[in-house]
Amino acid sequence: MFFFGIICGSLPVMGQQIKEEPTDDLGNVSDAFQETFFEALKQKGIENYELALNALQKAEVAAKSNEEHLAVVYFETAKNLKSLKKYPEAKSYYLRVLDIKNDHWDVMESLYDLYYQQRDYESAIPLVKKLMAVEEEYKEDLANLYSRTQQYEKALEVLDELDNSWGESAYRTALRRRIYKATGDSEGAIDNLQSKIDNNPQNEQDYLNLIYLYSEQGDTGKAFETAQALLKFKPDSELAHLALYKFYLDQGDMANAMRSMDIVFGASQIGNDNKYKVLSDFLKFVGENPQYESELDKVIAPFAKDDNGTVYEQLGSFYLAKDERAAALRFFERGASLDPDNFSLLRNTLLLQIEVQRYEDAARLSEEGLAIFPAQALLYLLNGVANNGLEQSDAAIDSLEMGLDFILDDPKMERDFYDQLQQAYSRKGDSKKANEYAKKMSQLNIPN
Repeated sequence: MFFFGIICGSLPVMGQQIKEEPTDDLGNVSDAFQETFFEALKQKGIENYELALNALQKAEVAAKSNEEHLAVVYFETAKNLKSLKKYPEAKSYYLRVLDIKNDHWDVMESLYDLYYQQRDYESAIPLVKKLMAVEEEYKEDLANLYSRTQQYEKALEVLDELDNSWGESAYRTALRRRIYKATGDSEGAIDNLQSKIDNNPQNEQDYLNLIYLYSEQGDTGKAFETAQALLKFKPDSELAHLALYKFYLDQGDMANAMRSMDIVFGASQIGNDNKYKVLSDFLKFVGENPQYESELDKVIAPFAKDDNGTVYEQLGSFYLAKDERAAALRFFERGASLDPDNFSLLRNTLLLQIEVQRYEDAARLSEEGLAIFPAQALLYLLNGVANNGLEQSDAAIDSLEMGLDFILDDPKMERDFYDQLQQAYSRKGDSKKANEYAKKMSQLNIPN
């Protein structure tokens, strides 16, 4: 039964147990079982799920009473039923596997995914608790499930535990805020947090949660006092500055704002998402107070070695809003070279390159982008525009006609494709094809 050790990788424990049998003695497993099980795997591999299920039914019969082999068949049956969106039947087969292989990791993970797709959050909770015993990361899922089942107090307790163990995260902060919004009891939440702070003044997260609630109510004075109180009890708190920098900016206290931002940018326990938000707030502040633009180099210095294009995208957008296109494009291009998987940054860079008629650069960058995003119609369009700008009609036509297949219910984009194709064929002297695309363009019904 050596083949199970290779093919049934999704059930490693089962595979190991079966693999202990001699490879030249198939024991109680008949040729019929092997053939039907292999057939099921083959049909599943080419997404013929119904045929796979037929083969698995035969494999189940051939497996007779061998629980190890029945478990493998049931697991494969559940996965095929799930692919066919036959969720109740899939659930029953997952549970059959767990009856044989109690608390098997891969089966529990698959069943959890099924529960989540069905929005059966109540059933998912005990399953996630078992998964959490092995992988602590599932604790974050538990907080989400408590929130979705309106067990808000339990959700907040889990979030507090995670923040204390792992530090803050943008996801958990957003989840916490959704809970506060869902309960609508800001006053109660404030009283509860204040009580927790009185009992344990060393818990940073309680201060931050309280700062958020005061800020949501527009009580910036109380929020500022809370941040200062946190520093009083924990002078080395980095998280306090995640709140203080904004207050200092609003007050025009640039010296303290810069100090707080330096601490945030250098803090290991503060995630990049929050650091990027701080940078975004500073760029907005400088946009409204251009006399502080000289501080910009100091603020972006900590990101010099960052290979994430988000920083350069923000800087490019900042200069674009100021109508300084050369500076904007310089930052966009820098970011796109560091972070080629960032589609938003790629799009902004290409649009600006085309706007300033840097067609050669746009043609090259759009080609590179298509290697990563081959189904993005916009990239085919921008590549066509760039090649039309270079008077490379054949290259423009190839890209544009290929990109037409990827347009999804977007008549405005479709019109742009036809317009560019008309231009390309006109430049080639093919008036018949040019008129054909002009006609298609005129027949489009563009909503207002």
